[in-house]
Amino acid sequence: MRFSKSSAAIELAELFFSLISLAAAVGFVVYGGRLFVMLRRFPIESRGRQKKLHEVGFVTGICCTCFLIRCVMVAVAAFDKNADMHVLNHPILDFAYYMIVEILPSALVLFILRKLPPRRVSDQYHPIK
Repeated sequence: MRFSKSSAAIELAELFFSLISLAAAVGFVVYGGRLFVMLRRFPIESRGRQKKLHEVGFVTGICCTCFLIRCVMVAVAAFDKNADMHVLNHPILDFAYYMIVEILPSALVLFILRKLPPRRVSDQYHPIK
């Protein structure tokens, strides 16, 4: 049994996924914004403060923008019968869509956060030499 594209259940499911993307975008803005404000309160002389401010700002902006794009695209596809997000007969459009809303943000976040903090060695623990 195959469902038609005009099925109310499919529209409801697409709206649900759109709302999930909107919630993720709002979450990034709220928590990224809170972290940004918290970092701005640190003393200016703090080591790495400026770099962390840029990292938090870029990650928040990239993720929020991509989730908003996904939210709008899925919401449009839910109401417009001609705008189908699942274009299996056109792999280039599928590739472009997923590249913009999933692969590119993930790659940018990994690139921005690529450097891990140095490993801290405890003063109490001395390795055996």
